[in-house]
Amino acid sequence: MSKNLTTRAEDYSKWYNELVVKADLAENSGVRGCMVIKPYGYAIWEKMQAELDRMFKETGHSNAYFPLFVPKSMFEAEEKNAEGFAKECAIVTHYRLKNDEERPGKLMVDPNAKLEEELIVRPTSEAIIWSTYKGWVQSYRDLPLLINQWANVVRWEMRTRLFLRTAEFLWQEGHTAHATRQEAIEESEKMMNVYADFVQNFMAIPVIKGLKTETERFAGADETYCIEALMQDGKALQAGTSHFLGQNFAKAFDVKFANKEGKQEHVWGTSWGVSTRLMGALVMTHSDDKGLVLPPNLAPIQVVIVPIYKTDEQFDAISEQVNGLVAELRKLGISVKYDNRDTQKPGFKFAEWELKGVPVRIALGPNDLENGTYEIARRDNLSKEVVAKEGVVAYIQNLLATIQNDLFAKALDYRDTHITEVNSFEEFKEVLDTKGGFLAAHWDGTAETEEKIKELTKATIRCIALDRVEEAGTCVLTGKPSTGRVLFAKAY
Repeated sequence: MSKNLTTRAEDYSKWYNELVVKADLAENSGVRGCMVIKPYGYAIWEKMQAELDRMFKETGHSNAYFPLFVPKSMFEAEEKNAEGFAKECAIVTHYRLKNDEERPGKLMVDPNAKLEEELIVRPTSEAIIWSTYKGWVQSYRDLPLLINQWANVVRWEMRTRLFLRTAEFLWQEGHTAHATRQEAIEESEKMMNVYADFVQNFMAIPVIKGLKTETERFAGADETYCIEALMQDGKALQAGTSHFLGQNFAKAFDVKFANKEGKQEHVWGTSWGVSTRLMGALVMTHSDDKGLVLPPNLAPIQVVIVPIYKTDEQFDAISEQVNGLVAELRKLGISVKYDNRDTQKPGFKFAEWELKGVPVRIALGPNDLENGTYEIARRDNLSKEVVAKEGVVAYIQNLLATIQNDLFAKALDYRDTHITEVNSFEEFKEVLDTKGGFLAAHWDGTAETEEKIKELTKATIRCIALDRVEEAGTCVLTGKPSTGRVLFAKAY
């Protein structure tokens, strides 16, 4: 099955697009720029969603749901946010169609059904949520307000790619209100750390925590915290953002509270989100030329068992033993599939589950039954081992943990060997073209220099790392003074 997959070396972009489709994760839909997430892909997203939802609730957040449509005047209330998303907005202007008298069987917009006020299809929900918070917050006793929603949003992208950039995508967006500036900043940092914890421990992807520059900051935020990951082709991917909104939205929507002294103050806000873009990160970080490689913590099927037999009697004997193993594994919370289809040969099944990235594959034939063994294959490094029947459950449990850790270690090694300090613009361009990855370079702190470097190289400042060392230097482009290195990269 995977033999037709373009290799990463041939064309990384084509490899990614083919893999997403052939592994049954998603496909393009009949709507330009929108995707259909198929059951196998959605099963991975459900596991992501469940884990993140647990983490949000453990940090005190509750889920709610807000409307898809935002009145245009409400959307415009916070100017920076409106300007930042204006070019990506889809707008509803009419509410009814009617029969086209000149073309029987066709419909046309009813000109008499024009909306009094146009509606924006949400590209993000700050406006509708903060207009709602005005009625929810009166006193310091109502704070903090810690709300998350799981939703879809629409950003009318012109150049789309499955999971990474689509006109409609799924995400979660947290929106919180606080009594003090410091409390809101702590919330923003906490949620960045929640994202980092999830991406590293469940997705097995190492990330760098940092701050966005003013140019790259979320429209309407005073500060944007981010986690940045590195894909196998040396390009960066923003894996999650958490925004300290200051009082910008509170002032735009007049969200005030009476403090303990009875004085009226505007609340302080945050917003934070991750999306189905994480699916793209998962595919690109670990997968190989044979197909997906999924970390066990997120694999919909962690173990697949393939019987090898010639007669019905052999199949029945194998199935009896397999059913016992399946029951034992499921008791431990391990998701396992017994692929007992009689419509496909074992070789086809091996290739299919390899393409779909199942972490552990077990083969069981008559000789294994006789010898009291199983053949166990790892998807991550394609190694095989014959394991005794006794103790096989503990072996599989340990193997899944090993694969999870090994995937992270491999990705971390790649990331760490692709962070390169550069000290001149010539070196900057050479490393960017030949090696890629993160370039740690001095920058003079101006938006003009940031834009010029982007214009000349297509590299952007991914973040100012939170753990960066303060050191005097000179800007890689202008030679002006700099107080520390920032991380540049080409990015998705």
